This record gives sequence, C-alpha cells and structure tokens, in this order.
Amino acid sequence: MTETTGGAALPIERKLGFDPQRLRRISHWMEAHVREGRLSGLAVQIARSGEIAFSERTGYSTTATAQPVAPDTIWRIYSMSKPVTSLALLMLYEEGAVQLDQPIADFLPKFAGIRVWKGPGHALDATEPARRQITIHDLLTHQAGIVYGDPQGNALEQALSEAGLDFDRQFETMAEAVDALAGFPLAFHPGDRWFYGLSTDVLGRLIEVISGQSLGAFLKSRIFDPLGMVDTGFSVSPDKAGRLATLYDHKNGGFVASTNQDRCAAPVTLESGGGGLVSTIDDYQRFATMLMRRGVHDGGRLLGRKTFDLMVSNQMGGDLASRGQAHFSETTFEGIGFGLGVSVMLDPAKAKIVGSPGEFAWGGMASTAFWVDPVEEMTVILMTQLVPSSAYSLRRQLRVLSYQALVD
Repeated sequence: MTETTGGAALPIERKLGFDPQRLRRISHWMEAHVREGRLSGLAVQIARSGEIAFSERTGYSTTATAQPVAPDTIWRIYSMSKPVTSLALLMLYEEGAVQLDQPIADFLPKFAGIRVWKGPGHALDATEPARRQITIHDLLTHQAGIVYGDPQGNALEQALSEAGLDFDRQFETMAEAVDALAGFPLAFHPGDRWFYGLSTDVLGRLIEVISGQSLGAFLKSRIFDPLGMVDTGFSVSPDKAGRLATLYDHKNGGFVASTNQDRCAAPVTLESGGGGLVSTIDDYQRFATMLMRRGVHDGGRLLGRKTFDLMVSNQMGGDLASRGQAHFSETTFEGIGFGLGVSVMLDPAKAKIVGSPGEFAWGGMASTAFWVDPVEEMTVILMTQLVPSSAYSLRRQLRVLSYQALVD
C-alpha cells in the first residue's frame, strides 16, 4: 500500500528544485523493498528550505494486522536520539552551566580516578590510570573510551554486556546505569580515538544532574514543546500504543517480529539519551528543519548560531577512518568526520557517495536515518523498523535517489 501527499506531481516539487519523475524513483525503490519482503513498511520525507517536497509511506507498520504506515506512525528512533540529547547539552553550555573541556567528574564524581584497560590479551583487571579525565567534549564526540557492551566482543565488552550495559539495558534508571558504568575501565585513554558507545547516555545523565530535571522532562520543556514535537518521548502512552510500529529483526533475507517490542511501553523509568526516544516522521522533520535553520524555529531560537556551527564542525582533525573503529556505528568512515553529536561530510569523493561538504547526519539501530544538507537547504528522513541497520544499504541508496532528483 502506498500513499503520497496529493498525487504524483505536486507543483511545489518544481518550485523546490526537484524533478517529479526523478522523485518517483524513490517511490519505486520503497515499493520494491516491501514487495520483495525486505521491509514491512517505511516512510520517507524530503524537504527543502523547510517545505516538504516529497512525503510517502509504503507498506505496513504491523504486517500481522496489515496496518498501513500512516503519517502519525510512531517509530523507535534509537540512536537518532543522540543528536537531540547532544543539542540539549549544548543548550546548557550556552547558559554557562558547563564547559566543553570540563571533566565529567565535576558532576559525576564516580568517574574521578577512572582507569583504562590494557586491552585484548589482558585480564579485565589489568588497567592503568587514565592520562587525563573524561571531558564533556569527549562524550559529545565519542572519544571518551566508553564503549557498548557486546556479548560477542572482547573481555571488556562482554563484561559490560553481562552487567546490562548494552542495547538491552536492565537498570531501573539511567542514574543506576551510569554509576555501574563508572565501575568499569575505559577501552582507551580519553581523546585517543573515536569509538561509538554509551557516551551519549552519560550525557543524558549529566543533563539530569545539571538541570535538576529528568532527561525526559528537560527535553520536553526545552526542545519538544517549543518545536511542537507532540509524539516524541521515551515512552508511548496507552492511547497512542496502536500507532507504534512493530519492531522487526532481519532474518534469512526477510524479517521476523522482534521479541523486544515493549521497551518503550509506558511507563519508562530508564530514559536513554543515546537510544531511547520514539518519534514520528513529522516530529523529527520539525527537529531537522530547526537544524537546517541553524538553531532557529518558528517560535524562536533553540541554539545560538556560533554554537550550532561548532556542533556541526568536524572535531576529529581528520576523517573517522584515521580515528575510529567501525563497531555498531551508524556511519561509514572514509571522508566522514564527527561533530558534537552528528557525523559530518568532509569529502564526498573520498566517501564515494553523492552529497555536500558540511552535510551532517545520523541514524538508528532499526534502520532509521536523517541528514541535513546546509548547502542545498535540504533535509531527508527515513523511518522503518528493521534491526540491524546494516541489513541493507538503505541509507546510501536513498542518498543517491534523493540527490539525483534535485535538478535546480
């Protein structure tokens, strides 16, 4: 089943610089993924200068009941929570509540005296003192030495997983989880390299300590309410539960319903700034449009222009290929840098993909994605619910299809 915004050729498409026939290639691509059994359903939205040029939904949010994807379908956005949490921390930075080079132990004292594991081949208790303390900048840029737990990983990652510090965190609150995390050594010395992990969850806990509010309350009052993101949060209330898409796992070239469906059922006490939010495509469009406008929304400004520019500037001194390790990451590495909570396109030729230098992006574990191209004043959002995000090259395919339709 496919629905579009008003037919095959909206006049606004031409006005916004898109070729309607070329945009229809996106429709065919979406339909093929559903028809051939790779995805249950998906939604794509493309805007330019804040105006919607393409908004289409294909397939089912829940295959078992043949419930079609709708404009108000609620999606688990997982790591697309990270740019939201990072923005929230930068809002506190602008208020003078914190400095980017400030040690996190000033607010989370259990991280004082943190130690570093000597690495694979060593026992987990083979550690050395960290050369310096973890800073807030380290958390924002995933250079803190904090990694995800992984039952198939090295000794540290396995230990973190056994403690519940992985994608299925078992703690009642993020305060408990972060306290537990502080008892483990780091995977490397702060600032030595880029490695994707639980850093943004620690950021979320920092926001709670600094603001005196729960992370959910802070995000709602400071970001979601001002932007009109009425369906975004850490839980789905009973009256909205019927709109929540089913989560699927990739299996044998197709998909099966995941056993991890109720993580966001209300009430949620563990509010994960790194991966706990749910949202709709229209809600996230409001967030992406604000980013495209460098912190400005219809009702005012969330972030100052210079702070926003810092957020989307590469902090690595090179691309991720020279700094990082591809482990649970939501980006490729060649030609891509990293800012304060988002990846940053440095060189499309080196990345071997169409795009613009300065474009910034991120995605989520269930194959969701968004990017903002300031050069073209363009935003693209993909919503679906297939784990893992590496099952298909959806993002690269959609990137090509989106840019090939841009003709003016």
